[in-house]
Amino acid sequence: MTDADTNVPSDLKTPTDLKSNETKSVAEALNSVLADSYALYFKTKNFHWHVSGPHFRDYHLMFDDQASQILATTDAIAERVRKAGNTTLRSIGDISRHQTLSDNDASFVSADDMLAELRQDNLTLVEGLRAVKEAATAAGDNATEGIVDDWTDEAEERAWFLFEASRKG
Repeated sequence: MTDADTNVPSDLKTPTDLKSNETKSVAEALNSVLADSYALYFKTKNFHWHVSGPHFRDYHLMFDDQASQILATTDAIAERVRKAGNTTLRSIGDISRHQTLSDNDASFVSADDMLAELRQDNLTLVEGLRAVKEAATAAGDNATEGIVDDWTDEAEERAWFLFEASRKG
């Protein structure tokens, strides 16, 4: 049996004072960010494993640090969805249905292209986080509204580091 307003199985319905129709839009935005976070995590790890060239050590370590930071946010994102009375992603297939970032399956990617692609993906993630903030504000979801600022700052910092690492000179 599910709640007709949110399609949340009644066994998973978390008590909240937030209105279910408003939290549904927050959950949708958070689940999109969660899917993009997993896609970005895996792409960052892929580039960490396959980077080559004169800045190998620096990029290898930076990509690993960034991947760890991205992965660390995934549990908090999913738990925000649940705390607001909704359900979150369940599988790799579910991630692929919700993600907006493109995968990179190329057999070789230059270090410069890795930096540019990850920078753009982090900026795209920032756009998704801003959409979460707007939805949370509209829903009166102060907790999500507050925590998303930290995630936005982290993604902006990653984009900045990737930008600076790509500069020549």
